[in-house]
Amino acid sequence: MGIYEKGFERPSPIQEESIPLALTGTDILARAKNGTGKTAAFCIPALEKIDSDYNVIQVVILVPTRELALQTSQVCKELGKHLNIQVMASTGGTSLRDDIMRLHQPVHLLVGTPGRILDLTKKGICNLKNSSVLVMDEADKLLSPEYQPSVEQLITFLPPNRQMLMYSATFPVTVKDFKDRYLRKPYIINLMDELTLKGITHYYAFVEERQKVHCLNTLFSKLQINQSIIFCNSVNRVEMLAKKITELGYSCFYIHAKMLQDHRNRVFHDFRNGECRNLVCTDLFTRGIDIQAVNLVVNFDFPKSSETYLHRVGRSGRFGHLGLAVNFITHDDRFNLYRIERELGAKINRLPHLIGQATFYS
Repeated sequence: MGIYEKGFERPSPIQEESIPLALTGTDILARAKNGTGKTAAFCIPALEKIDSDYNVIQVVILVPTRELALQTSQVCKELGKHLNIQVMASTGGTSLRDDIMRLHQPVHLLVGTPGRILDLTKKGICNLKNSSVLVMDEADKLLSPEYQPSVEQLITFLPPNRQMLMYSATFPVTVKDFKDRYLRKPYIINLMDELTLKGITHYYAFVEERQKVHCLNTLFSKLQINQSIIFCNSVNRVEMLAKKITELGYSCFYIHAKMLQDHRNRVFHDFRNGECRNLVCTDLFTRGIDIQAVNLVVNFDFPKSSETYLHRVGRSGRFGHLGLAVNFITHDDRFNLYRIERELGAKINRLPHLIGQATFYS
């Protein structure tokens, strides 16, 4: 079975709550943070509902980024490897011609970004009339002004008796409004209270801007790091910091939205395979990207909102693992720090002088 080959021995809380419900055909709105087994929570029931002898698209999974589409499609392929289910990923920034050719072959499950799938559907190449399940992962992002019009247009191509499964780390007003309009008697799952910060130790260090690289170097020398992800608030700062980390003698990749898609895919793949220990990036990377070996997240530049903080810190402390988040706080960041602590109900402690291996292991 693909489930056992993936290393699953017991369901995570979100899987335990949502899989049995999803199999009954119930609409679901689930709130759970990244790294809790959320992807398998919707992939497993979606695969179970597919008839592999019926060569039409039966499940559509919408995600907000290309990287997440590739990762989710890979999870579906691995879980369904013995079921003869054909999985396809379709995203903007890749060849439309390749997608058209692929859709002339059997596809049972389609994973992709809303704009690309809508484009293929409007052209008459992608037929969704038999797609009885629509999954929306990172629903809060999919319902931002950038994506929501495409999502709502796509729904008009689906059968009226479709099942909808929505997963999100946050429940802004847009998600609640969408739920009221499109979901039928949905079951609401909210695991955020127990899972938001579980397994992650948070620290801050008050630093001047010019001290940040030195502080990062000190962290690297003191900590037992498997892999780390370091966040900056701009593309220029990502490239600058990656260069400085490399000059300090540490292996380092970087990734941001202005890179060519093929380059981003290659960096993501190589980092995930452990070919580099440190990755510097912008918030492009924050949504749903699951890399088990990451046990340190550094906010080199502190985020502006609690939602962004949650998505960034969700990179460490994946389900069943412990992680560490370190925040560099300048004078201008201090009120943001207090506000985010208050909104998340979290205590972010001052970084002690000596942090060792014990931080990562219970």
